[in-house]
Amino acid sequence: MNPKLPGRVEFIVLTAFLTSITALAIDAMLPALPEIATTLGVADPNHAQLIISVLFMGLAVGQIVFGPISDSTGRKPLIYAGLGLFILGSAISMFSTNFTIMLLGRFLQGLGAASTRVITMALVRDCFVGRAMAQIMSFTMMVFILVPALAPALGQLVIYLAGWRAIFMVFILLALLVCFWFVLRMPETLPREKRIPFTWQEQREAIISTLKDKHAMIYSVISGVIFGAFMGYLNSVQQVLQVQYALGSQFPLYFAITALAVGVASFVNAKLVLRLGMRLLSRRSLIVMTVLSTLFLVMEWLSVEQPPLWVLMPYLIVLFFCVGLLFGNLNALAMETLDKYVGMGASIVGTVSNIVAIPLGTWIGQSYNGTVQPLVIGFTTLSAVGLLLMIWVESLAKPMPKTAQTL
Repeated sequence: MNPKLPGRVEFIVLTAFLTSITALAIDAMLPALPEIATTLGVADPNHAQLIISVLFMGLAVGQIVFGPISDSTGRKPLIYAGLGLFILGSAISMFSTNFTIMLLGRFLQGLGAASTRVITMALVRDCFVGRAMAQIMSFTMMVFILVPALAPALGQLVIYLAGWRAIFMVFILLALLVCFWFVLRMPETLPREKRIPFTWQEQREAIISTLKDKHAMIYSVISGVIFGAFMGYLNSVQQVLQVQYALGSQFPLYFAITALAVGVASFVNAKLVLRLGMRLLSRRSLIVMTVLSTLFLVMEWLSVEQPPLWVLMPYLIVLFFCVGLLFGNLNALAMETLDKYVGMGASIVGTVSNIVAIPLGTWIGQSYNGTVQPLVIGFTTLSAVGLLLMIWVESLAKPMPKTAQTL
């Protein structure tokens, strides 16, 4: 039997802070991209986006490693290892003298942050299943979203006070704080009797078992498709809002508005998911995203000028409200049928999602041409693909429901 967990509120806040390290490492850097590019001699402004993309590559690689190992060692040791790698990567980036060293540090940051991302998912799955798990993930996302909402403003403030290198010191201090809290308050959620010996035969069985789960794999791909569109936004949003729309120092405010739309959606989802279910909410969100993006794309093609900001912002707000509904539900749906190999399952779900998302998000970002057209095309196409995949997976036999545990 597991030791007593923290109370529900503390559990949600702690898991949210663990996962928020990744969001902070992404979004706090957005205002710094032009200055970093200038300092490190990056000629093409689109290449500065690699500071974001490379971190996601580290996340993808790390998830392959940390999840399966945690099934045999327990969750906590791998969290410590990941936070250590994140701190090392932050230090390398902070003292980088060229763009290559910067990208190396960012890759290590992503590699380390993968542990908090994938193992936190496994940790939640250790304690919850089904709709209860989706509800916890939604509440976690609601707390977590405050970080990306505030991160660009924090990054801009740090740049103003101490320069862009000091942002990495903030990352280091946050990682140390969260690690200390985790050590003191979170017990090991995978007891020894449930651990799986780390052998190649066992890992092979775990991989095959997870990959054969059609529901887990298709939902992982859907998650990757939507995350790819969202990643394309993260890659290009600084150029779109700060440069194209000339928002300058107001960029963090407008970014926060779109990020808060995701947070509000997560709160709404936590209230609705127990009554309506993950599938209905996900399917309706994909329909809204597809129809809205198609209409916006047609309007943009018919217009000779760029869409005014007062038109773009409502589009983004509704779009990211739908994204907020999808994030928690798609992850929960992908994990719903996984039981024995939870750590490996979380790794494969995250890895498949990233393998799909990274090239799509990088392509959308690198396609930036001074207009919002590549971004809107990305959301239109990928939302439609996600909807078609959702219709397909729902036509398959439904997984057997499992009983939820509670704190």
